[in-house]
Amino acid sequence: MNDSVAGGKVTALKVQKHHPNRVNVYLDNEFSFGLSRITAAWLQVGQELSSSKIAKLQAEDAREVAYVQALHFLDYRPRSRVEVRRNMEKHAVPPEVINDVFKRLERSGLVNDERFALDWVENRSEFRPRSRRALAFELHQRGLNDSAIEKALEGLNEETMAYQAALKQARRYEDLPLRDFNNKLGSFLARRGFSYEVIKQAVTRVWEEKHVQFDG
Repeated sequence: MNDSVAGGKVTALKVQKHHPNRVNVYLDNEFSFGLSRITAAWLQVGQELSSSKIAKLQAEDAREVAYVQALHFLDYRPRSRVEVRRNMEKHAVPPEVINDVFKRLERSGLVNDERFALDWVENRSEFRPRSRRALAFELHQRGLNDSAIEKALEGLNEETMAYQAALKQARRYEDLPLRDFNNKLGSFLARRGFSYEVIKQAVTRVWEEKHVQFDG
């Protein structure tokens, strides 16, 4: 793409066999360069292309390729801005192209760090509860700033989250004696980032509830 391509007459436009979203452009009966189909849509056989026009087409193509790549990356799960940027940088996308891609993603509402942080915390709280500290660490790793993290963590109750996490995990330890039950469930909650006092309260509550249930 960095090498200048000489101008010429478009003599053929052929969809690539293994990449049907891309088109091979032939100038003066010889293959010249490839473009995404959306970028090549306006080209016609017989059209004259100057080297400067070709350079513009290739720059537009680079932006389109990077945008589609970002969309594929976002298909797996929501991502933070930093995650999307890191992915594009890993694929050697130039900074000016990255900026253009972000403008399109933001216009479409596909990248929004505050919403990402809220969704992350909500998902974790429902399926894998953990402490505020652990959640903040995870969000920092994904490039979220302190403001977005604090907003996402507002209203979370450590005791409730620890209890919910303990209740799910305790099924594995139901037949253990009290000492082993406390050790295993306590270690599990510690790995989720909860403090000693919060862990003690949650483990005691779950043990007592289960024994009342069993005894009844």
